[in-house]
Amino acid sequence: MDPGSSPRPGRAAPKPDARGGPGLHVTIAEPRWLSAVRGLEPRARRAFAAAARAGRLDAPVSLLLADDAALARLNARFRGKPRPTNVLSFPNPAGGGDLALALGTVRREARALGRSLADHLAHLVVHGTLHLAGFDHATERSGRVMERREAMVLRRLGVPDPYRTRR
Repeated sequence: MDPGSSPRPGRAAPKPDARGGPGLHVTIAEPRWLSAVRGLEPRARRAFAAAARAGRLDAPVSLLLADDAALARLNARFRGKPRPTNVLSFPNPAGGGDLALALGTVRREARALGRSLADHLAHLVVHGTLHLAGFDHATERSGRVMERREAMVLRRLGVPDPYRTRR
């Protein structure tokens, strides 16, 4: 995804997961992601595949790993909020969609929460994928449902429950 344009440009064929599930196309627009998270692409693919199975998502997804400036532009253009955010999800009405993560914001959050950047990346890929599968946190009830699903997926990935202290 070109951070300055539509979140739905043409894309290369995504790689299906090992179980034949939907594929994930990863674009690394911010090269510092590569040195920030060891095993970046395999980790993102595992998180996506686990969340896609748990959310019954059976369509390809693109993941843009960008910087704060790119996410600020996307957030301004599509949500009217001219500031970076950790993750954006752009559902495709036909299924699947696009995810975008901002390295600076994700790194600051991980540090503030006392989590590893790798675990926070996994959490946000799971969170965004579940949004693409139709989950949301618009109400207290739907938020609890989504958080429980995220925690279940993360547990399967060996990632601590990010919501544990709130429950």
